[in-house]
Amino acid sequence: MAERNLDFDKVVERRGTGSLKYDFAKKWGMPEDVLPLWVADMDFETSSYVIDALAQRLQHGIFGYTESEEEYFEAVRSWMMRRHGWEVQEDWLVKTPGVVFALAMAVKAYTEPGDGVLIQQPAYYPFSQVIRDNDRRIVNNPLYLGDDNRYHIDFDDFERKLVEEKIKMFILCSPHNPVGRVWTGEELCRLGDLCVKHHVLVVSDEIHADFVFQGKHQVFAGLKKEYEPISVICTAPSKTFNLAGLVLSNIFIPDEELRRRFRGQMDSAGTSQVGAMGITACEAAYSKGEEWYQAMLSYVKDNIDYIGQYTKENLPGVRMVEHEGTYLVWLDFRETGYDEKTLEHKIVHEAKLWLDGGAMFGEDGKGFQRINAACPRKTLVEAMERIKGMLV
Repeated sequence: MAERNLDFDKVVERRGTGSLKYDFAKKWGMPEDVLPLWVADMDFETSSYVIDALAQRLQHGIFGYTESEEEYFEAVRSWMMRRHGWEVQEDWLVKTPGVVFALAMAVKAYTEPGDGVLIQQPAYYPFSQVIRDNDRRIVNNPLYLGDDNRYHIDFDDFERKLVEEKIKMFILCSPHNPVGRVWTGEELCRLGDLCVKHHVLVVSDEIHADFVFQGKHQVFAGLKKEYEPISVICTAPSKTFNLAGLVLSNIFIPDEELRRRFRGQMDSAGTSQVGAMGITACEAAYSKGEEWYQAMLSYVKDNIDYIGQYTKENLPGVRMVEHEGTYLVWLDFRETGYDEKTLEHKIVHEAKLWLDGGAMFGEDGKGFQRINAACPRKTLVEAMERIKGMLV
């Protein structure tokens, strides 16, 4: 049977489905007619192979406690090898209900209240939440926007913070959300060598690894053998195949002691199995979803190129930061002259757009907006035209 869901121009009505993206605008203080391009899920139907697998599982009619079998791991192992050249072992795998949950478990497993946890802002805002909400301190190694319109790492500041703040754990975002960097092997090795030198654990959020448009994603733990004992690698099919609502992630922890401590925190949180549908969907996606994935990736790339060209030609004072990875585009509004509060008001109440304002990613994100490019082109055109109208 051939893949059926390759029409990414198709607009699927998501309102009335309990969609976090579409159905909660009023409850969250937004205008009811706002166009949402904020949260990181896609407006595309997933692979028909995934839908068929879920339908078959549904027909069975019994949804008891479920665990994965050899076929599941083989699908995951094969995907990681094909896509990223990383050979994983089955005993490394810990399944969790989402990457943010895994980050919280790692914070609790590997640090103590009062410890500093290092992140690189502007950074995915749940990083700050899982640190702060667990009574740890946020230590920021801020990224800086270079003359090449790309973000870069201040390695001197990184090492200084590791030492001065007595850092035990660093949360890496690779590819980086929201700034869209795909870190090079050289950059990752500079970070990794410093973490080995100063005995720092690296929890690497690689959930966007399958969205690379420039460069090549490299799994942190796969770069050097000496990185394996300090690595927790967080992956999931949720971004790649639009399965976030099935809450399943694959966390790889090569070191046995780190894995034991991580599982201990999961046990204390009362978490053992993940959902039957998440397991079914992941296995089908990774084993049969290649055609859908490649077609979707090409479509999203064209959307990102469209945003870049439209911004350059139609949005004075706005520039798109050079985009290498993820489907979340980082727009710089600082030259428009609007302060953060005014910009947010104009985006929401004049353009009637629900984006992710830069300030939620940390102080270093002020003056920016994150826009989701994983939607039908018609939706994206409407959003860009609304921004243009706001700037007139």
